Order: sequence, then structure tokens, then C-alpha cells
Amino acid sequence: MSYLFTSESVSEGHPDKVADQISDALLDEFLRQDTESKVACETMVTTGLVVCSGEVKTRAWVDIQTVVRDVLKQIGYTDSAYKFEAESCGVISAIHEQSADINQGVEREKEEEQGAGDQGMMFGYASRETDNYMPLTLDLSHILLQELAAIRKKGEVMTYLRPDSKAQVTVEYDDDHQPVRIDTIVISTQHDEFVLPAGNSFADRKNAEVEMQNQIREDIQKYLIPRSIELLPNRLKPLFENGYKLLVNPTGKFVIGGPHGDSGLTGRKIIVDTYGGKGAHGGGAFSGKDASKVDRSAAYATRHIAKNLVAAGIADEVLVQVAYAIGVAEPVGLYVNTYGTAKVGMGDAQIAEKIKEIFDLRPFAIIKRFGLKNPVYLPTTTYGHFGRTPYTQDIEVFHNGADTYSVESEGKVKLMKKVDFFAWEKLDYVDTLKKEFGLA
Repeated sequence: MSYLFTSESVSEGHPDKVADQISDALLDEFLRQDTESKVACETMVTTGLVVCSGEVKTRAWVDIQTVVRDVLKQIGYTDSAYKFEAESCGVISAIHEQSADINQGVEREKEEEQGAGDQGMMFGYASRETDNYMPLTLDLSHILLQELAAIRKKGEVMTYLRPDSKAQVTVEYDDDHQPVRIDTIVISTQHDEFVLPAGNSFADRKNAEVEMQNQIREDIQKYLIPRSIELLPNRLKPLFENGYKLLVNPTGKFVIGGPHGDSGLTGRKIIVDTYGGKGAHGGGAFSGKDASKVDRSAAYATRHIAKNLVAAGIADEVLVQVAYAIGVAEPVGLYVNTYGTAKVGMGDAQIAEKIKEIFDLRPFAIIKRFGLKNPVYLPTTTYGHFGRTPYTQDIEVFHNGADTYSVESEGKVKLMKKVDFFAWEKLDYVDTLKKEFGLA
């Protein structure tokens, strides 16, 4: 018997994502100046106000006002009509020094003995459902909103779009857990009030709302969905051919949005950030945390393991859990679940034992493997931390190191560094895993 599964995504203008972006932009600026910065930044946004709080241990000085306002401009909060605007909103900082009790468990005389920044369990997941080894429902939700943001920023069509939006995709699966068709797509997008009521009556207001809703629905069908389908591999495109329900701004009107419509907090979109409800989640948020916090770094490490296991052909679907005690370097537990899809003649416990031999899951090793002391975090905050394409980019830093170099630009000398973004998405252990599991 078939079943339905649903995931959602939210745009960069969603209030919780605004908070995530500010928190990680601050983290990046601390790391740009001091790679040893220990950061736990939380942000709250509401009508006309940004509040930054948390604990930081660093030698850096960061202009918090400038960082916050630059993030808001990049998102598109540049119009006072939104009641939350980059140049005019208030910015309050309540950031203070990291607890010495926590710090003594993290920093050690030998860096490889660095302890976990907190206790807890973290999960990584991967499956063959999409080419980037992510759940289809979440991947589609992300694509829809990425394309909607691209349309908004280009400003040629759908010129009424505002920054805040959400997407939700429901897919029908058969008994073998294979996607059969797209069942429902929900798009809620903030917009200008581009149709004004003819009068002051309830009927006049309702007619204007219906006209706007119909126009947005028509444009989504004309522009957004075709663009999104075009990005999919050919094997997935037919899922849209059997008819699907399209719900657009179901309340009828979405003019009041962003932090004016709903307050936003760092770390409230952890399912959007990870696997859309597939697999599991340990409960820890990512944004605003440096890599000594295993909530973040170990979640990246377990995704890396799960993705490489699936890509290597060891299983079609994998969930990996790792657990830590605060201040202790070695994990206290490692668990693997292949959902009965393993292809190597081993039980999940045996696979877990081999994973322990292949991957060093101490915080120090994870940080070194993925280059997590670099300012690579702001791009992770929107449209998921996983399923992204890894890339290398030269960035400006403000500290000397063995891997920095100088360039002259506009009469000034800049320090630059080549860093990897989304390094945990690399398939760099596939050959090793094939050999270790006898598949080479």
C-alpha cells in the first residue's frame, strides 16, 4: 500500500533563517580574525530589532552592527515597508565571554586530545533517493525556494515578491519505498499588496486578496515550477506528470511577514537544516556554533560517513549516530542502521565496528578533516547544510598562517586563504570504503 511523506524548507528571508544567518556571519568574522575562536552566538529578530547574545572566547574584534546590517541587505530587507530594514533596525549585542568551566574541557595541552564541547548525540543520513543522496521531499522543497529567491533577486518577473517564504512537498511512495508521484506542493510567499481593494467593504478586500492569490499561483505554475523541474535529473521529472495539488498562500494573503510578522530565533529550523524528517535528529542546532561544539562538527562527520557508505555501494540507505561526553575526546557510542539495505554480508553492528577503524571521530580529527576552523559557515545557513556541492574558494582573512598568502588589490595588501566549503559532502572515502568492505 502506498504512503505519503512530507518535508518543508524555508527561505533566507524567513525570520528563523535571518537569525541563523546573522549568527553564522558573526562566527565567520570571529574565525576570519582568530581561527581559535570559541563561539556560541544566538540571535533574535523581531519588528525593527536584532538582538545578538551568547558566549565567545576570541582575540578578534568584530563590528557586530556592520555584520548584522550586511546580512540583512544581502537577504533583501532593504525596504522600510517591511517594518524590518537593514539600515534602520536596532541592533543590540549581549555577547559575553565563554564559560571557563566549558573551556577547560575543550582546550588541552595536546590539541588532538581536545574534548567535545558538549554531551549529546548527532545523526547523519544518506540514501540513493536523489543524486546528492538526500531525501527527495526535502531536496525538492529546497530547490523551489532557491529558484523563488533567484526570481525575486533578478526582479524581471514576479516583481511583487518579498523575502519571506516557505515550501512544502508531499511525495507518494510505493511499498518498496520508491517515489511514485508528487502529491502536493505548498508555496507560501510574502508579497507586496499589488492589488488594492476597490472599496472598504469585506467583499472588496476579499476580492483583492483572491486576485493577488490567483496571480501568484499562475506565476508559480508559469515560472517557478518549470525552472525547478528543469534542475532535476531525467529519472525524477516524470514524478510531476501524474497531477499534483498546488496550494499557494492558503490563508489568501501574505503581505505581513519576515521578522515583523513573526519573531525569529537561531536554531529553530533544525529539520530544514538536516534531512526533512527522514533518518533522525539529535536535537542540537548548528548556526552560531564553532566546530568545537560537536552538535555541529559531529553532525557533519556522520553525514560524511553515511554519504560515502551509500556512494560506495555498501547500503542503499544509512543512518549513523555518534555520541559524546563533554570534555572527552573519544565518542562514547557509534551506531549504524542500514534499514536492511546492506549489500556486504555484514550486520549493522559489524559495519559500525569497521567505521570506527576507518574514521577518526575525535573533535580534533573532524575539525582538521573538514577545515572547520575556517570561516565557511554563512553559506550553510540557507537551503540545508547537506546535499550541497562542495567547492573551494579564496577568501580574505586577517591572520597570518602557513596557508595564507598576500595579494595586492586597489593599492592595499590583503591576506588570502584557500578554503573548502561543504567539505563534509565530498565523496573522498568511497575508494577506501570499497576496499575495506571488499567491494573494490
